Parts: sequence; C-alpha cells; structure tokens
Amino acid sequence: MLDINLLRNNINYVYKILKKRNFYLDINLINKLEKERKNFQIKIEKLQIKKNKISKILAKKNINNISELKIIVININNQISKYKILLNNIKDKINNIYITIPNLPLEDVPIGNNYNENKEIKKWGKIIKYDFPIKDHVELGILNKGIDIEAGVNLSGSKFIVLKGLIAYLHRILIQFMLDIHINQHHYKEVYVPYIVKKKTLYGTGQLPKFSKDLFHIKNFKNSNTCEYFLIPTAEVPLTNLVYNQIIEEKKLPIKYVAHSPCFRSEVGSYGQYNKGLIRTHQFDKVELVQLVKPQDSIQSLEQITDHAEKILQLLNLPYRRVLLCTGDMSFSSSKTYDLEVWFPSKNKYYEISSCSNMLDFQSRRIKARYREIKNKKMTFIHTLNGSGLAVGRTLAAIIENYQLKNGSIKIPKILQPYMQGLTHIK
Repeated sequence: MLDINLLRNNINYVYKILKKRNFYLDINLINKLEKERKNFQIKIEKLQIKKNKISKILAKKNINNISELKIIVININNQISKYKILLNNIKDKINNIYITIPNLPLEDVPIGNNYNENKEIKKWGKIIKYDFPIKDHVELGILNKGIDIEAGVNLSGSKFIVLKGLIAYLHRILIQFMLDIHINQHHYKEVYVPYIVKKKTLYGTGQLPKFSKDLFHIKNFKNSNTCEYFLIPTAEVPLTNLVYNQIIEEKKLPIKYVAHSPCFRSEVGSYGQYNKGLIRTHQFDKVELVQLVKPQDSIQSLEQITDHAEKILQLLNLPYRRVLLCTGDMSFSSSKTYDLEVWFPSKNKYYEISSCSNMLDFQSRRIKARYREIKNKKMTFIHTLNGSGLAVGRTLAAIIENYQLKNGSIKIPKILQPYMQGLTHIK
C-alpha cells in the first residue's frame, strides 16, 4: 500500500507516475471522498471540544442548570456517534480505493505496455546447436517414463502432472541443491511454512483483493459456507508475513529467508504462449528467497537477490538472460522487477524461470512491519524483496531439454551427479 500522506498531499504526482503503469486514478472521486472525510472529522472534533467544555462545568459544584447540561451532553454524544458511523463509511470507501492502487515504479523502470517492451540486460551461457531433431521436455519425459500427463488429468484435472522414477528423483534433488546453495553460500535462513494461509496474509503481500480469481480458495474449516483460507501461490506470502505487525531492531537487518514449498495457482484466463507440460501447472514447486532490509539497502539488495537466483542457473550451466520488466509487465506490488528467462531449445526461445522484485515499503505498510533505528529510536517501515531461486518444475524442464542426447536419454548436469549417487544419465 502506498503512503497515505503521499496519496492525500501529492495525488497529482501519484496519478502521473501510475499512468506509466497504465493505471488511472479517479482523482475527482478521491478528492471528493477525502473532502467528506475531513468535514466529518472537523465536525466530530468541534463537538468533542464543546462536550469537553460542558464536562468541565459539570465537574464544578453548585450548578443550577445541571439537568439541561446533561441533556446537551447526551445530544452531543448522539451526534458524535452518528458522524463517526458516517466517517467510518467514508474511510472504508477510501480504503477500498487505496488498496487497489499498485506500487509506484522506480525511475529506471522502462515505460511500456507489455512483455514485448521489456529490456534485456544481459545474456549468459552458450546455446547448444544440436545435430539431431530436438524433442521437448514432455516428449523426453514420456520417452523416459518420467512424465505422466494422463495420470495427472485422471487424478486432479488439466494442468496437473505426475512425475515418476528418475525424473521425479531429479526434481527432488533439484530442490535440495537449490536450498544448499542459498543456505550455505548465500546465507539465507531456511524456513518451513504452512501451505494454507488466512485472507489477511494474502492481503499483506498484495495478492488480495486484486488476484482473488487466481487463487485456490478453501472453505472455512468450521463454516463451509464461507471462505477464509487459501492455498499459497508462492512461499513469498508466508515468508514476508513472518514479520507481520512487528518492530524489528535495526541490528537484526537484513533478514534473509529461504523456503521450498508447493505453489498453487488457478490463474483463470491465463494462457501463455507455451503452457505445455511443466511450464504452467496449477501445482508446482519453488524455492523462494525473501529479504527484509533497511530502505537505503533495497536497491542493492535487488541486484544481490537476482545474482543469487542466477547462480543456480550458472551452476547448472543453463543458458539464460536477465530482463528488466517494463511498467506494464510488473506485478501489482513491485516497484522494479528482473525476470530471469532460461533457454528452451524446443521452442528456440527464452522462458521465465525466476522473477526478482523490490517492493520498497509497499508490503510492509500493509503488514505493519517496521524497524527501530539504533541512533534515534525512530520507527521506519522496512523494505521487502523476493525472488524465485528457482521455479523447480521449469528448471527440471530446462535441464531435460538442454541436456538431451540423440538417443533420447538425458544427461545429468555434472554438479547434480553427486546428489544422484553418481548417476550420469536418465535413460
């Protein structure tokens, strides 16, 4: 959520910046509601002052018109109660507008409407030229009896997949490998998080109310007619909310969390150019990185968290590129985002495998997470960052395709072979 003072005092500035995201504020409505809010607050304050004066008189002894004054106080209380109800209604209307306003993009974010206007920052790795017909990861997975799409459909429906045998094994050790690198080399603290969260938790990171249709809703455990719980779309949600309504001592920052979790996304109406197999599923695994930092450190922290995600791709020797998202392609809560896109030979194209974002204080305002400065004890909102380190299913798919051999077998990246007891190939 944006700073309310910024919205109240610099609404035209906010409008101008949000236009870059193709988001248009209804300034007239906001100004109208804010004016009503101020009027009701002034009325309540004036009545409270009048009531306080009468209360002081009533506190004195030997008052002749005590009954009349008490009646006046009762009437004032009734008026205050009426105005407070009206004020709260106005505040709710204003808040319902404010929580739908996305974060402001940083100045170096390119202006654009969609992914076609993202900016490539760099490329890494050598793209292999094959001297045989390239198969995609689904064909290779089926050939090696490791991907079973039909079983996934029979069990749960479309966009669910069953992995078997050595492919399932490789998927599992990828998770361990990623965790080992982030914990031992990048010094993140491992956390195991719930996969079911409350509505307020998703509100805190910005998934609600905007992305309600993209979430898997769970009926209330006690009352089946209401929905109060959700399956997590990413471990970012519970990890960031670990500091919900907390005051953190400055010396404890930065806080760096890593967690592996399954992720659940219904993504109604979301149809990308390549949704086959492991690229877009309703359930997938991800190793998530979250950093909680001081405001002055968040710009550099975004570079760091992106480097940490890139390290996994480099160790796996997978060709990829780093892309700076344009204003029209960023997520709701982000002020700046890098996407890492890995090479898929079967499509002769790069596809997203990680998204690393700086949220500034957008999420911390929603979850009321602050830190106490050492020198002056001042309370300041922390900055939050997150990144995929990496999406496991897409990493598996990229390995299968980039390490395929002419006979249909799959070479295991050298760095993963010790995790697989020295196994060098899936065949």
